[in-house]
Amino acid sequence: MSGVATDKTPARAGANPTLELQGAAVRLGQRVLWSGVDLALDAGRFMAVLGPNGVGKTTLIKVVLGLLPYSAGTVTVLGKPPGQENHRIGYLPQRRRFDPGLRVRGVDLVRLGLEGDRWGVPLPGARFFHGESRVREAHVRDVIELVGASAYATRPIGQVSGGEQQRLLIAQALVRDPALLLLDEPLDGLDLPSQASVTALVSRICREQRIAVLMVAHDVNPLLPYLDSVAYVGEGHIVSGTPDEVVTSDTLSRLYGTCIEVVRTASGGLAVLGQPQEKASCHGSPYEPVAVSDRR
Repeated sequence: MSGVATDKTPARAGANPTLELQGAAVRLGQRVLWSGVDLALDAGRFMAVLGPNGVGKTTLIKVVLGLLPYSAGTVTVLGKPPGQENHRIGYLPQRRRFDPGLRVRGVDLVRLGLEGDRWGVPLPGARFFHGESRVREAHVRDVIELVGASAYATRPIGQVSGGEQQRLLIAQALVRDPALLLLDEPLDGLDLPSQASVTALVSRICREQRIAVLMVAHDVNPLLPYLDSVAYVGEGHIVSGTPDEVVTSDTLSRLYGTCIEVVRTASGGLAVLGQPQEKASCHGSPYEPVAVSDRR
């Protein structure tokens, strides 16, 4: 269960990864959500966290932020225990719906990020750019331009499209120049072109700005061309590696203890199929679709 981060060929994480879990476990009451987890994420690398609903994907983000304790192993975030370097983390929670009548402008939403307002997650270090109004405003404009939102940033947030809202929320998470970007299902509710556009944007920022990106997602397919590594969560464990290593019939069948078949479609996407009723053998029976890669 070791983390792998690579451009196109497998390579172990560097000596000082941005994020590292070794033998990590999380217990919620009497239930062990996952255990024995080893993964690592380097600067400038893009990792997706996948798996069915309720297995602990968002819990992983909360552990990284220090919002939930881990019960075993070690977790190191930017060289320190979770929670100590949150001012160097950009965090985008699960997508919020904006009322069409909301008059807050996109630029105002981005500016909130400078003051540590991350939609209910208070982060330390609110001194960033305080007292330097012109520098601060120039920086806000630069980040909005970075995400390609300059054309509509002054419009009310409720009057721009879902994909445009998401770009502005990503700008809010980036405005403090983070070293680690945590995105919790940023593609949820977006149409396919918007999913592709947002994913390409995140990948470009990851490479150009040398930011480590951890994204929770429903479906691996919009992410496949851009990912360095995948962390698949299920049955109390997390398996990480390159997409070619992890998103396979053998690996997912072992992880979920049932028959899972991964097939590549003519368009280059992946279809994950399974037969949850038959756990003894993965041969000789037709497969039925199961929600392995398309549910949180």
